[in-house]
Amino acid sequence: MAAEYKIDKEGQHAFINFRIQHLGYSWLYGTFKDFDGSFTFDEKNPEADKVNVTINTNSVDTNHAERDKHLRSAEFLNVTKFPQATFTSTSVKKEGDELDITGNLTLNGVTKPVTLEAKLMGQGDDPWGGKRAGFEAEGKIKLKDFNITTDLGPMSQDVELIISVEGVQQK
Repeated sequence: MAAEYKIDKEGQHAFINFRIQHLGYSWLYGTFKDFDGSFTFDEKNPEADKVNVTINTNSVDTNHAERDKHLRSAEFLNVTKFPQATFTSTSVKKEGDELDITGNLTLNGVTKPVTLEAKLMGQGDDPWGGKRAGFEAEGKIKLKDFNITTDLGPMSQDVELIISVEGVQQK
């Protein structure tokens, strides 16, 4: 049976991380520290599942203040003009043990379809009398698809997304 879950950001059990190659020599990792969302999950009917997430783009953090300031500028995330990014699922398909979650990602004022490969990490009762479900997901976006045209070199055109969320079932 379908259940509605709220992403557990109060308990710090959710992460939206990313990585991008730096000149082909190493990976640069970052995270968004402020986001909220929910998902509907029905293990027996995953095609009915839904995901909605809103990200405060100003919360980008790469552990380097000057780089973070640059990422917030009009050259990248343009957080003054576009303070939020959103993901709204449009379809979910079960592929073996994984779920292909396709949805519309709006970033930097541009909306494009993105597919995330997700895996159920676990679900069940928590120690406080509630129910939880956790997922990990990965996906990839091209910077130029979202009007981020700053040339970072040929090895740095794609951003990999690494997402881990735990949701608390709503009653």
